[in-house]
This record gives sequence, C-alpha cells and structure tokens, in this order.
Amino acid sequence: MLRVFLLGIAFALAAAAAWAESRVAQPTDEIRPAGLPPPLTAEDFPILGPDDHARIELGRLLFFDKVLSGNLNIACATCHHPLAHTTDGLSLPLGEGAAGLGVTRHPGNAFTGVQNRVARNSPGLFNLGAKSVTVLFHDGRVERDPSHPAGFRSPAGDKLPPGLDSVLAVQAMFPVATADEMAGHPGENSIASAVATGDLAGENGAWTLLADRLRTIPAYVDLFMKVYPALAGPNDITFVHAANAIAGFETAAFRADNSPFDRWLRGDAFAMDAESRRGARLFYGKAGCSTCHAGPFLSDQGFHAIAMPQIGPGKGDGTGGKGDFGRRRVTDLDADRYRFRTPPLRNAALTGPWGHSGAYGSLEAVVRHHLDPVAAAANYDIGQARLPDRADLAAKDADADSSDWAGVAKANELSPIGLTDFEVADLVAFLAALTDPSSVDLSHLVPSEVPSGLPIYD
Repeated sequence: MLRVFLLGIAFALAAAAAWAESRVAQPTDEIRPAGLPPPLTAEDFPILGPDDHARIELGRLLFFDKVLSGNLNIACATCHHPLAHTTDGLSLPLGEGAAGLGVTRHPGNAFTGVQNRVARNSPGLFNLGAKSVTVLFHDGRVERDPSHPAGFRSPAGDKLPPGLDSVLAVQAMFPVATADEMAGHPGENSIASAVATGDLAGENGAWTLLADRLRTIPAYVDLFMKVYPALAGPNDITFVHAANAIAGFETAAFRADNSPFDRWLRGDAFAMDAESRRGARLFYGKAGCSTCHAGPFLSDQGFHAIAMPQIGPGKGDGTGGKGDFGRRRVTDLDADRYRFRTPPLRNAALTGPWGHSGAYGSLEAVVRHHLDPVAAAANYDIGQARLPDRADLAAKDADADSSDWAGVAKANELSPIGLTDFEVADLVAFLAALTDPSSVDLSHLVPSEVPSGLPIYD
C-alpha cells in the first residue's frame, strides 16, 4: 500500500514538473502581432446603474414572452435563445408557424406550419449593446444616423418613432413586424394585417396594437410604470418603451468581454495557449483576417462581398428571385451587391451556423471559405447546412443557378490565401479563444414564467 502511495506521489510530482516546464517554455515576452485592439473596458458598454435592474428584468420577460407575436406562438427568444447561445442553431430560422426550440425546431406541415423559411441566418446577440455598435442586420438596414429625426435609419423611414435608446432598440422594433418572423400573415391576426398594409406606427399600426396588448396585462403595466416613472398612465405605454427594455436586457445579459483573448490583451501571457497565439499572429498577419475583422469587437462594421453561398429562399433578387443582393437592398448601389455586414467575432465559436445564409455548419469550413471564396463556393456541399426538411420549402430554396452564382463570384473581394492545415487549425483555435466562459451556460436567463401566462416553450 505504501509503495502505491509513493508511486502516486511521484507521478503527481512528475506531472506538476512537466506542467511547470511547459509554462516556462512558453515565452512571456514573445512579440505580439501589430494591429491588436485595445483591451475592452467598462467604458465600451453603457453604464448600468441600480435603477436599470427593473428595466433589464422587464426586457428579459418581454424577450421570452410570445405575447409580442401576432399569433401568440413565438418570442424573440425562439430564434435567439440563451440555450442556443443567442441563435437557434439552424442555417435559416423557422419563424411563425414552426414548433420546437433550437436544432429540434421543425416547420410543421404545409397547411398549418411555416409558409417560408426566414431568408437570413439568425445572428448572435453578443455585445450588440456596446457603445461602438452603429449598424445591425446582415444588410445594415438599421443604422445610427444623427441627421434622421429619430436618430436612426431603418426600414420604417420617417415613421420610426422617436425615443429609441440605441441601434439595438431599433432592431427590436422589426422582427415583431415581419410576417415570417413574428407577426404572422394577413388574415391570421390584426397585427399581421397591419404589417401587410405597411402600417407600423399608425393608430391601428402593428406597434400600436402590440402596445395595446401589453396594456391589458396588469403585471406588465406595473412593470412599465415602475421602469418609466415619467409615464402618466397605462395609455402612455408604447412599443418604444418595450424595445428599449428588450435592448437593455440584451446589453446586460449578452455582454462578453472576458475571453482568453481579452485576458491576453490585458497582459496575462498564459491566457491563450500556444496554438491560439499562433492563430492570433495569423489572424493579424498572414491570413489578413483583421483587415475586415478589426477593432475591439473584431468587426469593421462595414460590408464586404466574399462569395458566401446563397441557400434558402433568398430575398427575391437575381435570376429566379432566389438571390440576396445584401447591402444593395439598402443603398440601391450596384457596388454594394452581394455585400454583407462583417460579423463581430466575440463568441463566434458558439453562434454557428455561419454566413448570412447559414451556409457553413463548422467553424473550420467557414475559415477555409475565406481562404479562397470563389473555389469554396463553387464546390459548396449543401449537406453541411442545417435546414429542417419539408418538400415545399426545399422547392423554394436556391441552388447555384437560381442564386445567380456567376454574379456572386464576380463580386468577391477576397484574394486567395495559402495556409497549411496546421495554420488553419491555429486560426480555428484562436477563434475558440474568443469565447467568454460566462457565455457557455446562459440557462439562468430563462424565466420560469412570463406575465402573459403564455408557455415559455411549445
């Protein structure tokens, strides 16, 4: 017995010595690549005080409450669920009419289920409430603009109500007013009918009708009156108040700024392992990733055409109407055709599938696409996409011909880059090092119930 004990001690000491040697072997004074962003600080985010707690809680309840959908059957959280790391795990969302959560969500049948897939991938919500974020959606159709009466440009144009706190609050105004996402279709409910006529902010507009619903729920009235003391009474509650609360919740709950990369930037030489550090040197050097994925959140907030494969029903553009012109749909400039917003990369390893249409189901695959976009897209295998099947939906999905592949390839802005398999592995390791450990398990954000009394899950 004593011999076994001594052998155990010897093994433990040897393991400890090897660990210590590996730590010493990693140079603490290695040259860091040029172009690194400064470490994130509290100044990068809105300062939240004690009075904001009630607003965050109101936003949390609204985020999970299906009362904000036309047919009372889908919530913001359905496509941005904490259990799926603020996405839904699918290439393209299944909105109004579908059932289930995350990768188990299914479209139902052709008569009572979804009418269409949502045309673009459901993006992650991490750090979108940061002060420096000025543009949202894959095509940037919501953007901060001080010259606009409401302070923002959006699909609502001059009808966007005043009083929205941030670009994230503006974003929260639109899924509830989109037929395939949350509103439903004409004839199904009054909100859907208002959306179909383009009436959002009028006396019988979609946003007004949603606020009317909230005013009928005493628990919500009490919360709104507590959060917004300037309200004279329930009749003053608007959907702007709801959107601001939802954005406040998203800002606080989905802040991610303590990844190994963050700690490394702050001076912890051992926060990232050797593979991740090699990946960082590639990211900010030979691979050229930081040309677009720049700044503290690893996005230039610009728009680029990188021949990302078009799958799904598209936006009605191009040959056959199954393409997606991206930024051009906002600017009407031909130079912006097939350009999409550079996604921020914090927690990117958690938020797949990747690409504006969710074409890639693995992080390595989307990295390899960037190395030679035209060749990668030409050899794209739709089998890697996560598209719950239904024959009539599949018939609406794009293929190489109907998505105007030649135009997508011609617009590509990236030149081929040669990397070895080992270098690709290092890049993927670096992207994994952008994951904040506190973001891995977000189950504590899910409430047990919501004021409307509607079920949290299907």
